[in-house]
Amino acid sequence: MTMPYRGHSFRSADRRLTLFARDYPGEGAPLLMMHGLTRNSADFEPLAAQLAGRYRLIVPDQRGRGRSEHDPDPANYRPDIYAADMWALLDGLGIGRVALIGTSMGGLMAMIMAAVRPDRVSALVFNDVGPEIMPEGLERLRGYVGGGGVMQDWDEAARRCAVINGQAFPDFGPTDWIAFARRTCAELPEGGIGFTYDPAIAGSLQGAQPATVPPDLWPLWDMLTDIPTLLIRGAQSDLLSEGTASEMGRRHRGAFTRIDIAQRGHAPMLDESGAVAAITGLLEVHG
Repeated sequence: MTMPYRGHSFRSADRRLTLFARDYPGEGAPLLMMHGLTRNSADFEPLAAQLAGRYRLIVPDQRGRGRSEHDPDPANYRPDIYAADMWALLDGLGIGRVALIGTSMGGLMAMIMAAVRPDRVSALVFNDVGPEIMPEGLERLRGYVGGGGVMQDWDEAARRCAVINGQAFPDFGPTDWIAFARRTCAELPEGGIGFTYDPAIAGSLQGAQPATVPPDLWPLWDMLTDIPTLLIRGAQSDLLSEGTASEMGRRHRGAFTRIDIAQRGHAPMLDESGAVAAITGLLEVHG
């Protein structure tokens, strides 16, 4: 179910691009929800159906994704620049203090934002990401990002999504994969179906130190200890290890909660009952 929202266009922090965000109305505190590397604002539709009305949800398409413009300079596809875009979005909407929910790359953005402006962050939710990334997960991302070409119809798109993401959702059936494809892909003007991201983002995964994964994030993590934090981990994740998740909890001396979602790899959709309960529990106290 897609909840009603207002479309909001805004300028990127560098004023070069027009970006897009969904603005779901709600009576409670504002939440900024940030998607992963190849996803877009539709990725949060399942969670929005659970939270809309109770909270104001701001859900952007990062540059190069969804309805936001592609960047002609692929070197700008990196978390610190995305984070700057998010401050431009919040400032334009007149939002001062906000809770951050970040999936994968969106969690890296949340870490940067909270370290730079902790006074503006009321709570943090990290979805299957932390200061260290498992190399096998990074290699899996490198194996599919930017490739694949045009798909002929939605059935083919669903099969492609299942091949890429089957490890993360072993209990998904055909209906689930069609819904997943419709959130991740779009019909192309020239015909066929394509993923809704700029293939050039694949370049941010290359090299010994990929731009998408900033080096040594533990110092940033240690700066977040005063911010109430929830860590959600897919029990079968190939990106966030058990060891890293445990170390995150050990080093966070403030309010910290962790849950692992069974039957999920990287990354949970956040509409799982355990995830929804944990998120709403955090926001009821610290939102």
